[in-house]
Amino acid sequence: MEDSFRHIRLTATVAAAPQLLPEDMAAVAAAGFKTVINNRPDGEVVDQPSSEQMRAAAEDAGLRYVYYPLNAFNYPGDDTAAVRELFDDAANPALAFCRSGTRSANLWISSRPAEERDAARVQVRQLGFDVSMSLTGG
Repeated sequence: MEDSFRHIRLTATVAAAPQLLPEDMAAVAAAGFKTVINNRPDGEVVDQPSSEQMRAAAEDAGLRYVYYPLNAFNYPGDDTAAVRELFDDAANPALAFCRSGTRSANLWISSRPAEERDAARVQVRQLGFDVSMSLTGG
C-alpha cells in the first residue's frame, strides 16, 4: 500500500517530507513513523498549519512531535546533537518536514558525524535534494 503523504527515505528509519498537514498524521503513524520533526517556522506562509495544530494532530495519532524550526539564518540550529539522537533512534523512526523537505534532508546531513557527512551529502543529492545548506552549516 502506498503512503498518502509524500516523503523520501534517507535511511531505513529516517525520511524527509514537504509540508505535512494535520490530517496526514494518522497516515504517518500507519507508515511506521514514531517521531515527527517540524523544521518549518510558524508563519512562513499564510495558510500553513501552525506548530500547535501539527503537535495536536501528531499526538492524537500517537506520534512524538518535535518542533525544530530552521531557516537560512539559524541553520542548522542550536542542538544538532539532540537532532542526531532523534534521527539515530532506530526504535522510533523519524519523519522530518519543512516546505519542500530540503531543510530537513540537509539537517540530517549536518547531524551526521563529520566523517560521515560527505557520504550523506552524496546520498541525499542522489535522492534529488539540493545539499548546499549542509555545506555551510554542519
